[in-house]
Amino acid sequence: MKRVLICAAVAAASWLAPLGARTPLAQGVPAAAATQDTTARVIVKFRAESPLLRKQALSAAGQQTLQAASLGQRIGVALESGRGLTERSHVVIGHGLTSKQLAARIAAQSDVEFAFADERKHIVSVPNDPFYATGPAVAVTNGGPLVGQWYLRPPGTAGDANNTAPAAINAEQAWDLTKGNSGVVVAVLDTGVRFDHPDLQGGNVLPGYDMVSAEQAGTFTAANDGNGRDGDASDPGDFVNAGDAATLGCSQGNSSWHGTQTLGLIGAATNNGVGMASVSYGGVKVMPVRVLGKCGGFDSDIQAGMRWAAGLPVPGVPDNPTPARVINMSLGGVATCGSYASIVAEVNSAGAVVVVAAGNGASSSVSSPANCPGAIGVAGLRHAGDLVGYSDAGPEISIAAPAGNCVSTARGSTCLYPILTTTNKGTTTPVPGPPGASYTDSFDASLGTSFSAPLVAGTAALMLSVNPSLTPAQVKAKLMSSARHFVTSGGVSDAPTCPARSPTSAGCYCTTTTCGAGMLDAHAAVMSVNGVQASISLTTTTPTANQDVALTANPVLNPGQSVASYAWTILNAGTSGATITGANDGSSVVVRPTAAGIFLIQLTTTDNTGFVSVTTLPVTVIGPPPTVPATTPVAAPSGGGGGGGALGVGWLLLLLGAVVSLALTAGRARGTAAEVSAGARDARRR
Repeated sequence: MKRVLICAAVAAASWLAPLGARTPLAQGVPAAAATQDTTARVIVKFRAESPLLRKQALSAAGQQTLQAASLGQRIGVALESGRGLTERSHVVIGHGLTSKQLAARIAAQSDVEFAFADERKHIVSVPNDPFYATGPAVAVTNGGPLVGQWYLRPPGTAGDANNTAPAAINAEQAWDLTKGNSGVVVAVLDTGVRFDHPDLQGGNVLPGYDMVSAEQAGTFTAANDGNGRDGDASDPGDFVNAGDAATLGCSQGNSSWHGTQTLGLIGAATNNGVGMASVSYGGVKVMPVRVLGKCGGFDSDIQAGMRWAAGLPVPGVPDNPTPARVINMSLGGVATCGSYASIVAEVNSAGAVVVVAAGNGASSSVSSPANCPGAIGVAGLRHAGDLVGYSDAGPEISIAAPAGNCVSTARGSTCLYPILTTTNKGTTTPVPGPPGASYTDSFDASLGTSFSAPLVAGTAALMLSVNPSLTPAQVKAKLMSSARHFVTSGGVSDAPTCPARSPTSAGCYCTTTTCGAGMLDAHAAVMSVNGVQASISLTTTTPTANQDVALTANPVLNPGQSVASYAWTILNAGTSGATITGANDGSSVVVRPTAAGIFLIQLTTTDNTGFVSVTTLPVTVIGPPPTVPATTPVAAPSGGGGGGGALGVGWLLLLLGAVVSLALTAGRARGTAAEVSAGARDARRR
């Protein structure tokens, strides 16, 4: 009897206990996984109507323990309760998976308002590359700049103790989000590269290709390597002597090592205790494509290089095994977009972002191919944020970035704000190995929109590192929408606004019609794509007035990502009279327009990490279909032959009666026949 009472008491206690307490806990992670030192921490907030928030006769800590246990049962992960934050939110802890993975599982629960990984935040660290803080020590004719790689730091007041400047792109905080993904390739179409530079030994520099062909059959003066297209993208030097100048029609000059300079800005090894830092932190792959030699390069070689870099076929050249997602072109010429238009479109369609320097002609005409639709044209800024005097500008520009400037113009004085980057000491041919490796400085200054473009290309690579599903158009749009506003003071004294400038002006204050959307902000650009991107699909093929129009969210989800909430809004109904007829917080929505016109609908998504993305879609509505007059029923004739038209009600009743009568007659006939048959059988038996 005592045993029976104990069992009954246990059963009663289990049914009277809260649901979360009597539900068996989820099984722990497998032994193999449990041995891994992986602890997931997630901040979870329940919706107000969640059944897990039912009040129990427990302390707040006890309540949260039951909530964690019940939530763990649902998702198949044993959860512990951590610290509480509010009445509806607290930390839960699991094992055997990452915080983001656990947050994704929890966010999928219908009674969870949000679930974010409970991550650590750190003091923003800077790389240990010695020239990041300050350039090489200044001697008589070399060294500096004192401000080091000022252009990568968070923006600030020029000349402060941190060597900041208003135009700086804030790569430091972008590196807190990503230090690049080796799956992203940036092609640098330029003079080739010096592969032996110590700061290009991080394992991220790909072999690339040499696209410089003969200027005429068997003549390789411009190529300067004795042959045409091949797999050697190293830079032999692009110096021009008197004979070259006469033959090729350009000016004499020393080798520029231009490709080594632009590639170093994008992909130099970073935090390696050597030299400089790069925009991508050395985390992405960089691929030299040699398209320029002595006196520049032909459009045909450049366009072949663009196609090859993007993974498109080029006759007579093996396919590129590592297609680029970003193509940097610090080159250009005074011309219309012309033949580049179709090439840029093809490369964009292949998934490659095209970044091009605006040009250094101090002109209001943007160089080609920076002026092509689909390209991201980059203008050059002084450290103070105004347009540098030599930069081209115009409405084709997408964005502006630091180009380097000296401030001091006295002969022999040091350049104060150049763009420090990798180079070679050779004046004509390269000085091989570490003895020839060098960096530009205050005396050998890198200045020009050639160095603005790589800062944008490197930022685009970081964006693709966190969200590889982005299209070239999305990268361009996000770069522009995340840009900082142009400065209106602090630049060249008495500078005009840029529409009023002349080609000989010392500088001007940018506007969005001359220098693009704003000043490059690498951190904001990466933040803008660091989560699920909202996207809308129009389900109804022909939106028509007075009919339902269905739209569906179509986000591209990367591993570990999920959408926590949706919000639909009609931004502008136009003449359509469009309204949302049902819920506006689901993955799809129904809109009812009342007239022809165009309505603009907006979708806002919040993902499982709290990232918010907004997109819009214009929807064109046609007028309602014409009204067809109702057809008057035609009565059937009273007898004889048939005729067209619908049968009248009276005729149908007569027909029904006839059918019933025939059925009854047939039934009586069958009954009579049965009786006769039965009588016959009886007679035979008798």
